[in-house]
Amino acid sequence: MSLVHLSHVCSHLSNASKARLGLTSVPSTNMILTLSLALQQAGFLSSVTRGGLTPPPLDDLSSYVPEPVTQENISTRRLWLGMKYWNNEPVLSKMSMVSKPTKRVWMDVEGLGKLIRGRDAGFVAGLRKPGECLFVSTDRGIMESRECVERKVGGMLLCRAV
Repeated sequence: MSLVHLSHVCSHLSNASKARLGLTSVPSTNMILTLSLALQQAGFLSSVTRGGLTPPPLDDLSSYVPEPVTQENISTRRLWLGMKYWNNEPVLSKMSMVSKPTKRVWMDVEGLGKLIRGRDAGFVAGLRKPGECLFVSTDRGIMESRECVERKVGGMLLCRAV
């Protein structure tokens, strides 16, 4: 798992929402795909689509079928993410990393319970803003911190989205 690529995606999504982009692309890896799907499930993204270097057509994004992956085009595969806006404001206003490539932060269920109640756990600040989400990499995949507490699993804190 490369946290360097994930930090690039976090800053890219923050910049794309500030620039008011409707559709943006990030590299296609399994970790970025599962994080993008978790962001879509949390309501920060409108769509997640696999594709190539050219963006999929916006009018039939839900029925778009990308070209099959081959050895020749695997390096050019991209994930096209539809940004979400509400009342002309971006839903995803800021996205930042919690774990860094040089310092990974692991949290058990008790620590995650403190964080989702707004209290600090260690040096990680609690979730205090409305709609703020913290994404955790567990052995069951990437989940939001509230879902981790419900399922009683801990893991590595990846990033937080506001």
